[in-house]
Amino acid sequence: MFFEIPDRLLPGRPYPLGASYDGRGVNFAVFSANAEKVELCVFDAAGRKEVARLPLPDCTDEVWNGYLPEAGPGLLYGYRAYGPYDPNRGHRFNHHKLLLDPYARLLSGPLRWSDALFGYRLGSHRLDLSFDRRDSALAMPKAVVVEDAFNWGDDKRPDVPWADTVIYEAHVRGISMLRHDLRPDMRGSFAGLANPHFIDHLKRLGVTTLELMPVHAFLQDRFLLEKGLRNYWGYSPLGFFAPEPTYLAQGGLNQMRMAIRRLHAAGIEVILDVVYNHTCSGNEMGPTISFRGLYNASYFRLVPGNERY
Repeated sequence: MFFEIPDRLLPGRPYPLGASYDGRGVNFAVFSANAEKVELCVFDAAGRKEVARLPLPDCTDEVWNGYLPEAGPGLLYGYRAYGPYDPNRGHRFNHHKLLLDPYARLLSGPLRWSDALFGYRLGSHRLDLSFDRRDSALAMPKAVVVEDAFNWGDDKRPDVPWADTVIYEAHVRGISMLRHDLRPDMRGSFAGLANPHFIDHLKRLGVTTLELMPVHAFLQDRFLLEKGLRNYWGYSPLGFFAPEPTYLAQGGLNQMRMAIRRLHAAGIEVILDVVYNHTCSGNEMGPTISFRGLYNASYFRLVPGNERY
């Protein structure tokens, strides 16, 4: 998208969290207690060049917010949070690290493993008490502003009685990767779930409820990639409100919405398996990708006294 980026943001709203497009611009709201300043970082269409860095002007009940006029869907962005770096008190702010919006609805680009992703200097004798000043932006995926409008028509939750429920657990990628009746670019994506042949298959089995293994964005862990392996199952969440990009073929977010709408139309419920007990950030020695850099002491459960996880 093309528009002239102003030199400052207008006052915004603290709710809803995330990036919200209203037809005239985008409101940004992100929680960060104890931050001294939070900046919105805007990137070019390729996600490689930071074209603007604008402080969020307001903080209401620990939610930093600002409004960017003329911006709209497709805009790539991230945050930088300023504050104390004092791990012994639970603070791990490092404004050199680009942070994903925890409420992002769509992500663009992969995470490219680099030592710059860590808030401390890897290999330092001071361990995580050291401080790393390298910019991590080039290694980071970017959040994408999305259009929420979608025509759900007469869509209704099937609300199958519990006594009649028959659950089919499925992996979005695994369920259709070997389906020769799908185009190669649609295999392993939500398009496979929306395919009439798959829906008919569920109906023949008597399935009432499709339970999907994690569909939110997840990380390819560094230790796995170093072994030539990959995270298949998705139990290493990168963002809880953005679908895994590799599960989206042509159509983006609407492909997921269409799959759910078609399953509902066939009387099949959809349940999402979620993982809230941990994130891909790992323990205190992990990378600074999102939650840790926004406010470590709120997002993670710490051991009182030494502030370890």
